[in-house]
Amino acid sequence: MRSARFHAWLAQRPLLQWLREELVLAPLEPILHPSPRRLWWLGLSFFSGNALFAWIWSAWLPQPYENLPLRVGASLLGYSLMTRRVNHDPGSRLAQRVFGLVFWVELPVLFSWMYLCNSGSTVWLATMAAMVLIYYHVTDWRLATLGTITGGLLAFGAFMAIGPAVPLLPPEQRAVHAVVFAFAWSIALVLNLSSANLRREQLSSTLTTIGIMAHELRTPLSTAALLGDAIQLEVQRQPDNPRAQQLDKLALRLHALVRNMNHQIDTQIANAKLLQLPRYTERVLASQVVQEVVAAYPYQSSRQRECVKVILHEDFSFRSSATQFSQVLDNLIKNALHSLMAADSKYPSGALRIEVRQAQGRGRIIVADEGMGIDAALLPQIFKPFFSSNRGTGHGLGLAFCQQVVQSAGGNIHVKSEFAVGAVFTIELPIAP
Repeated sequence: MRSARFHAWLAQRPLLQWLREELVLAPLEPILHPSPRRLWWLGLSFFSGNALFAWIWSAWLPQPYENLPLRVGASLLGYSLMTRRVNHDPGSRLAQRVFGLVFWVELPVLFSWMYLCNSGSTVWLATMAAMVLIYYHVTDWRLATLGTITGGLLAFGAFMAIGPAVPLLPPEQRAVHAVVFAFAWSIALVLNLSSANLRREQLSSTLTTIGIMAHELRTPLSTAALLGDAIQLEVQRQPDNPRAQQLDKLALRLHALVRNMNHQIDTQIANAKLLQLPRYTERVLASQVVQEVVAAYPYQSSRQRECVKVILHEDFSFRSSATQFSQVLDNLIKNALHSLMAADSKYPSGALRIEVRQAQGRGRIIVADEGMGIDAALLPQIFKPFFSSNRGTGHGLGLAFCQQVVQSAGGNIHVKSEFAVGAVFTIELPIAP
């Protein structure tokens, strides 16, 4: 009752409702447009940029204050984004934490320090405005806002405690600087919010479209299921009919087709709910969820079913949702079978292997196939929403959905692939104690 009253009260206040949706309900995106290549280039920009500007501001266009040791430290910090351990999986918690720390130190902390130590010179006024725009362009606006405030306060505290003996910004210039900062901040905030809303609207539109299509498709499927029931009923009435066996097989194939189509519809709807995934902490047994998904998957033929091999090395439990994780495995199996089909595979036994094991204190579920594989140029993009290597058969949400579910369980997912050889998807998960 209280919840209903609260929502009714909130609905009458559009501004509060908007704030709740943007601040609380909107998913947090620590890295916008993540990819290993983008993280590497961002790291390179910090690594080389600090050295370049140290020379520019000290030798070519000298500024009142420059600090070479500080620049060296900032360069080394930027180099961390270039390391394989950090950038190979931008969706991992390690990558997100390192990315957040690097950008917080490099942008609001370092830039605010240099701005104060140079007494708010014209050069550093422009640089600070650019910093705000850059910071809001690479991370979620909530993280950027918090980072800008905390970074500025930390830099100010350090300046007052150990900074050089230089005057602060002249009083007559403070209003001008405040206006410039307010303009840069407001533009950065509006652009970030617009971009976030555009991504969410695209997902919402996809979900609506799929919902409409699902409704339209389920109606004839229900009719087909009824026809299958009618055929089986007729066979039961006339068991001695010479065509009874053929009719029974036809009814079974019709029911299998209906189940397969309904399964595919459910899969696409689940994938489209990418930004609406609740978090669960139920204990899930890896071997059990794998075996249940493999047994229940609607294979197109017995040959497809026989090519799937489950290998259990060391079982483990993890915290997630069995339903959501079943959907993850469904997506990976579907993609693997499509890859095998594209390779004109005869589906030999073991062409699709699913392994459960433990390694380095974490649980692993490995889905490996001997299909067409994935072009190396596409690997950095495959976990992005709406990216699909085959626009004719998918909307590009399946692997993005997989990544979201795995990350919500505290794990990460990555892929190794070679074109025309196959692909290996590895899910790493923290083991539940």
